[in-house]
Amino acid sequence: MRVLIVEDNRETAQFVQRGLREANHIAELAYDGEDGLEMARAGDYDVLVIDRMLPRLDGLSLIQALRGAGDQTPVLILSAMSHVDDRIKGLRAGGDDYLTKPFALAELIARIEVLARRRHPDEQTTRYVVGDLVLDRLTHKVTRGSEAIILQPREFRLLEYLMRNAGQVVTRTMLLENVWDYHFDPQTNVIDVHISRLRGKIDRNFDRPLLHTVRGAGYMMRDGGD
Repeated sequence: MRVLIVEDNRETAQFVQRGLREANHIAELAYDGEDGLEMARAGDYDVLVIDRMLPRLDGLSLIQALRGAGDQTPVLILSAMSHVDDRIKGLRAGGDDYLTKPFALAELIARIEVLARRRHPDEQTTRYVVGDLVLDRLTHKVTRGSEAIILQPREFRLLEYLMRNAGQVVTRTMLLENVWDYHFDPQTNVIDVHISRLRGKIDRNFDRPLLHTVRGAGYMMRDGGD
């Protein structure tokens, strides 16, 4: 995966670049909006990470210029501006995701990887499989081995999102935004309750767990022990 990071704080930009390189991705840097726009137009990037407050050309103007030229490369907006109105402006300007500073590097990389996968979605995918767990989107049936698993609609949506991103860390914020459609933290234990219920249905009474907690980061679906 090839990522362009447009961030005027060099320490932050280089920190993100190192993290992406350690995750085996290619990351290039631009330190102002005009250089970022030029590089984005010239390069073939899978994801753009763009700060809002940039010299020479601000982040939202940069995104709008790209979208106006027909460039649909996924954009993750990275900003210290955390108010709900700021997020809405960023998304309406053409951003695909919005992460506020300070941020956890693991969450940033997870969000970038999700955006990269969305760029070339497989619309034919109707079944997700992790180990012996199978989710069928068309029939809304879930089975593990030969056993049928009955899920409530929200549990099904939660499991589908986790299985679609199998092998990747999914953060609590990502779950709130993609399963509950919350772009803020409602300060409830709704995720904990649903994760617990889901575990009870897909992991309990089976020989190995598939839904794992990644301490300090979130959750991951994978076939293997803790």
